[in-house]
Amino acid sequence: MDDVDEQLRVGLVGAGPWARRVHAPGLADHPGTRLAAVWARRRGAAEELAGGYGAEVCDSPDELLSTVDAVAFAVPPSVQAEIAPLAARAGRHLILEKPVGSTVDEALRVADAVSATGVASLVMLTRRFAPETRSWLAELDRLGGWAGGNARWLSGALLSETFANSEWRHSAGALADIGPHAVDLIDAALGEVTDVLAAHRSRGDLWQLMLGHTNGATSTLTMSLHLPVRPTIVDFSVYGQHGDRTLSGRATPAEECYTNLLDDFVAMVHSGTVEHPCDVRRGVHLQRVLDAARRLAG
Repeated sequence: MDDVDEQLRVGLVGAGPWARRVHAPGLADHPGTRLAAVWARRRGAAEELAGGYGAEVCDSPDELLSTVDAVAFAVPPSVQAEIAPLAARAGRHLILEKPVGSTVDEALRVADAVSATGVASLVMLTRRFAPETRSWLAELDRLGGWAGGNARWLSGALLSETFANSEWRHSAGALADIGPHAVDLIDAALGEVTDVLAAHRSRGDLWQLMLGHTNGATSTLTMSLHLPVRPTIVDFSVYGQHGDRTLSGRATPAEECYTNLLDDFVAMVHSGTVEHPCDVRRGVHLQRVLDAARRLAG
């Protein structure tokens, strides 16, 4: 990957806080990728972001797709679900944000386009790319015999100025924003989620879910983005024949997790691999669980 000609030219869709903090520097610094182009609904934001990395500013998604090998998304789910199928049909590999769409139908349209074209896809389930998470899941898989688990993801992110203008996060709430992360991790730990047994949304957007897993295990999740807690509380625990195993905190920064994601993504593209535990099909599964929870909570 030393040869610049082998770097993947990646276009970035979006220029908000997450794009500036994680996507853009990650793509620019990784030896296997180059931030080649940026498109955002506000051209001024795209120009400001692209200028720091020598990337081209595009006037439309179509223009961006014509100049890159892959596309990374940092936009609301409905916008991603509109552009991602176009990118896949143009043969562009995809780094997708979660949730993949705002509905199951939107997520399926993205997945169908990926499947039809054979491009690589990864969903940015950030914590799955942290070394401590991978070690924790490997130990759980090796031991087996887990009967249940619980998780808390409690944050004041939507009380901060950083996401004050993120309309979709304020509208969809914790279930859509951190729900994919929480469901993904407890699913990976205990086995595929097959049922949403209970779901409740309290005032202030505090979500509590009870999930059933394929092997008979059950789990509970508690999530909020509107609690004034610092630092953010993130802990996962499972219990069974081998006692209790806990994963707490976020020791690996999101930026490092993104680098690890890019390691996998570049390897997938160059090897022609299209399957990964965090590919677009994972995104569809998580979307189904979240939609079932939202319906059950009313």
